[in-house]
Amino acid sequence: MGRLHDLHEAGQSPWLDNLRRGYLRSGELQAYVDRGIRGITSNPSIFQKAIADSDDYDEQFSSLLGGGVSVEDAYWTMVRDDIGEALAVLRPVHDESGGTDGYVSVEVDPGLARDTAGTIAAARELDQRIDQPNLFVKIPATEEGVPAIETMIGEGRSINVTLIFSIERYEAVMDAYLSGLETLLERGTGDLSSVTSVASFFISRVDTEVDNRLDAIGTDAALALRGKAAVAQGQIAYQRFLANFSGPRWERLAAAGANAQRPLWASTSTKNPDYPDTLYVDTLIGPDTVNTLPEPTIVAFEERGTVARTVDADVAGARAVLDGLDEVGVDMADVARVLEVEGVAAFEKSFDDLLETLQSKADRRA
Repeated sequence: MGRLHDLHEAGQSPWLDNLRRGYLRSGELQAYVDRGIRGITSNPSIFQKAIADSDDYDEQFSSLLGGGVSVEDAYWTMVRDDIGEALAVLRPVHDESGGTDGYVSVEVDPGLARDTAGTIAAARELDQRIDQPNLFVKIPATEEGVPAIETMIGEGRSINVTLIFSIERYEAVMDAYLSGLETLLERGTGDLSSVTSVASFFISRVDTEVDNRLDAIGTDAALALRGKAAVAQGQIAYQRFLANFSGPRWERLAAAGANAQRPLWASTSTKNPDYPDTLYVDTLIGPDTVNTLPEPTIVAFEERGTVARTVDADVAGARAVLDGLDEVGVDMADVARVLEVEGVAAFEKSFDDLLETLQSKADRRA
């Protein structure tokens, strides 16, 4: 059946980290599902590339403008249409898995990352407008995003929490999810079993930032830690997942039908060509996890990936790596802060660039 199917048998769901209209119209997305892909993630950068680099959207865009729709509203209409088609393709996976997989994620306006109330309103509107059981609305795990996550879960909405770069913020995200479920349970207004979530913990970007700092330190002890921080942090995050989704607090919610919030490994393409191209897949495999993969990483893993339970094979080693980083002077809290700022800015820039591209097309049409 192939390594993607084997990965699922090992407890990890492989998702595709891309969505574009050509995939939907050509049947390529269905082909990915047949190969073993069990979900889709998208973000502003993905849609920026999809819309700006092809003419797949031009006819609909012109039609929308001709009907008096604004450029930004036209963008959201096109995005919702793509998401809707993708949801239909993945719906059989959702149904077959009992609601565990088959999700398609769409992100709120990245300009709202520091606006709790704005994020809540945007997430609610997206969820209500699309209204499908296998939709994930993506909310960034900024300090302002965390209370929005709790509110959305408390309203019975399924959320993909994105841009997590630290164990500390991950703890806050899990607490927000559990608190939201507790609110839903206490209100008695929703079905806990219909609420699902993933927490997207970013991987490769951590190594990029940490390796730069290790190179600047330059000692043998520092250089020996290159390429190890991201996997170690992910493996410790998995331990925190196991701890938070066990014990009395969780058991009360589970008894009411609640689903655990699975960790999702994001940013799993290898940025450093000196590292194996399946590094961030092979080392983070385990039960109740998701890995969202860009196309080249899927191909690499299908060809030469290793399917084995690795996410908790050497927890002591992972802790030793994080201790070693602290000892040589790498401040992981500052690493997370920098990466969060950069991640939010990158999505905001992609969104702004896309609107500029669409405005240029609108101007040429006029």
